[in-house]
Amino acid sequence: MARSIQIMGLVGTGVMGAGIAQIAAQAGVEVRLFDAREGAAQAARDNLAGTFAKLVAKGKITQASADAALALLKPVTRIEELAGCDMVVEAIVENLDVKRGLLTQLEGIVDAECILATNTSSLSVSAIATACQHPERVAGFHFFNPVPLMKVVEVIDGIATEPAVSDALLDLAKRMGHTGVRAQDTPGFIVNHAGRAYGTEALKILGEGVAPKGDVDRILREGAGFRMGPLELFDLTALDVSHPVMESIYTQFYHDPRYRPSPLTRQMLVAGRVGRKVGQGFYRYENGQMVDAPQPQPVPTVEQLPPVWVMSENAGDQQKLVALVKALGARVEEGERPSDEALCLIAPYGDDATTAATCFGVDAARTVCIDLLTDLSRHRTLMMTPATRPDMRDAAHALFARDGVGVTVIRDSVGFVAQRVLAMVVNLACDIAQQQIASPEDIDQAVRLGLGYPQGPLAWGDSLGPRRLLTILERMVDMTGDPRYRPSPWLRRRAQLGLSLRQAEPSAV
Repeated sequence: MARSIQIMGLVGTGVMGAGIAQIAAQAGVEVRLFDAREGAAQAARDNLAGTFAKLVAKGKITQASADAALALLKPVTRIEELAGCDMVVEAIVENLDVKRGLLTQLEGIVDAECILATNTSSLSVSAIATACQHPERVAGFHFFNPVPLMKVVEVIDGIATEPAVSDALLDLAKRMGHTGVRAQDTPGFIVNHAGRAYGTEALKILGEGVAPKGDVDRILREGAGFRMGPLELFDLTALDVSHPVMESIYTQFYHDPRYRPSPLTRQMLVAGRVGRKVGQGFYRYENGQMVDAPQPQPVPTVEQLPPVWVMSENAGDQQKLVALVKALGARVEEGERPSDEALCLIAPYGDDATTAATCFGVDAARTVCIDLLTDLSRHRTLMMTPATRPDMRDAAHALFARDGVGVTVIRDSVGFVAQRVLAMVVNLACDIAQQQIASPEDIDQAVRLGLGYPQGPLAWGDSLGPRRLLTILERMVDMTGDPRYRPSPWLRRRAQLGLSLRQAEPSAV
């Protein structure tokens, strides 16, 4: 049984290390700060004194709490002074050999029961621990920046990690006011693993010319409910950070198509257009603010709307769409076949507009499709076939913009934009659950807190409908032949049985 952690050693007092030290001291843990750079540990303590003063001034903490936390931060000048710690966490450079060397050195200093934790974000915990005589006491303790605000920490079991070690770290995370989520040692752990789907699928959509960057971001931000569009997010995190992570995870999973990076971001990285910090990424910036931001598509002026013939895949969608079209003032044709003047409005899942028009036997030149997976009260995405006439495109756009809700018109694509991205986000989370990397509850907690999604991906999948998502993925893989869209067994089985995606596997014994 790992002992209770009262004294923490912290090696590396940069931004991440200082953040870990702050929340540990505020939780009543003594923190011994060590950094190989002369004066860095003391500077980190001095900076944290300023942080505590600001928190007091804002009324976030009391002066007594600030004084108590500061008293627990103890810079040391020699690594040997970490002897007697209950645990030591390293937050140094992301280099396997350097981390291995540090842990080997620490084993010669601390006692046999001291936990050794690594804040690595991308390296294998098991690989880091192999240099240790006692790898069973090594675990991952991965925080997110800024540590005090990002209230989640991944506790990672290496192959040799004793369960009691991770139990102790989960307890410590709770004491520090963070949600601890437990993961097996795998590329990207939970958050960086699950987060691959959002950006990589958006880049695939952009690379196919389905929609320009501003429209992709707008659809996913306004329609799907993400806090930031994926391309905006790439600019914020910077491609010199995010693209190597994409390539690393793709390589570590032996080129599984799910994680395939995009040549677009490689080209931008080579050209130095890495994002906001250099003034140019997908968008341009001055003083950190976006300039020449993409504007919504202008609403066309249409003198007279044509009648609208509506076709959906189920009765519920049909009623919903007919009601909306009527509320917007259009005349709905009720016949089994559209008239020669009608706008043919179809709501497919997974199919492109061309396939939808062909399946329902309507004129592709008069066909426009609408995505019903997103919230139509916030945003509406329309999709053309390659043959759609400009007057029919404009009529559909003008109709669905009549009540002031934003409308984006895209070119033909399997699964629109939001269907593709949301299905991939949920499907990848299902695969993480299927591989038993983490529990369904921890997957949802980690992604919601670590990535700021409006819901955990499995809960989100339940609200969107597992059967609907399975249909989208099956049709996309059938039409493209790309195994990146293959449905996870976790999703397929629960969709077929009518179970929640958060339904855990029963015990085999």
